[in-house]
Amino acid sequence: MAATISSSAFAQSEEVILLHGLCRTSRSMTKMESALTNAGFKVRNVNYPSRSAPIEKLADDAIGKAVVDCQNDGATKIHFVTHSLGGILVRSYLLRHQISNLGRVVMLAPPNQGSEIVDKIGGWSLFKFINGVAGNELGTDTNSVPNKLGPANFPLGIIAGDRSINWINSWFLIPGRDDGKVSIERAKLQGMDDFIVVHATHPFIMRNKETIRQTIYFLRNGKFEKSCS
Repeated sequence: MAATISSSAFAQSEEVILLHGLCRTSRSMTKMESALTNAGFKVRNVNYPSRSAPIEKLADDAIGKAVVDCQNDGATKIHFVTHSLGGILVRSYLLRHQISNLGRVVMLAPPNQGSEIVDKIGGWSLFKFINGVAGNELGTDTNSVPNKLGPANFPLGIIAGDRSINWINSWFLIPGRDDGKVSIERAKLQGMDDFIVVHATHPFIMRNKETIRQTIYFLRNGKFEKSCS
């Protein structure tokens, strides 16, 4: 696991930990990293092996080290911005660990109530090979990892997407509006402070200009600027 660190002359006491999604790398978050840096945050863009272990271990390994690094760096607040699986890692970690200087969390396209895709094709060998252990923990049943983690007890804003390039998923596997991987409804989480929808697909929501603008606004204000639905 590695993290690239960027800094700015403004508000460097507030740090943001970025966590990418399943089967992605920290490179997918570089545009968000640059924007947050320019907005005055110090950023730790964490790279973790998302296919290699269960969610709980991924969370402890990736987030635990990043939090210690932030605290050793003198961070007064530690924020999180996550994509997809990264949001479930944060929920898992915060359920079992306290961060005394926790700031705010923004989740992008998180499968907070699981994904029907896992329900329907999670048993396929190819799916297991591509998505690893963590991918198979993201179903919608009551015993899935996301549905056992409980409501948010931390400041949370969620941004969902409503465009898809995965037409088979959207037409046949996911009911309702979705981003090709996660439905808008299943991105929601009890206890969240705010929720908006942007016109973006699951793979690229973190690079969307409106997503980035609203993410920065939430980190500063604890709410989104306006509804994008």
